[in-house]
Amino acid sequence: MTTVLIIIAVVVVIVLIAAVVGGRKKKVQREDQHRVEAHEHREEAKVKGARADVHEAEAEQQAALAKQEQAKAEEQRMVAERERHAADERHEHADQLDPDVDADAGRGDRASEREHRR
Repeated sequence: MTTVLIIIAVVVVIVLIAAVVGGRKKKVQREDQHRVEAHEHREEAKVKGARADVHEAEAEQQAALAKQEQAKAEEQRMVAERERHAADERHEHADQLDPDVDADAGRGDRASEREHRR
C-alpha cells in the first residue's frame, strides 16, 4: 500500500510540475503575443501620426494661402477706392473748368452713380 501511495504521490507531483511548466509556457507565449501586438499598435500609431502631421501641414498651408488671397483682395479694394476717389476729383475739376457744365448737378450725378455701384 505504501508503494501505491508513493506512486500516486509521484504522479501527483509530476502532474503539478507539468501544470506549472505548462502554465509558464502559456504565460510566456501570451506575453510574446502581447509584445508583438503592442509593436503593431505602435507602428500603426506612428503611421497615423505621420498622416495627421501631413493633414495638419496641408491645412496650415491652405489657411496661409487663404489669408494671402484675402490680403490681396483687400489691397485691390483699397487701390480701386483710391482710383475711384481720384477719378471723382478729376471729374469735379473738369466740371469746374468746363463753362458748359453745372458743377453742382455733375456732383450729384456722380454721387448717385457711386451709391449705385456699391
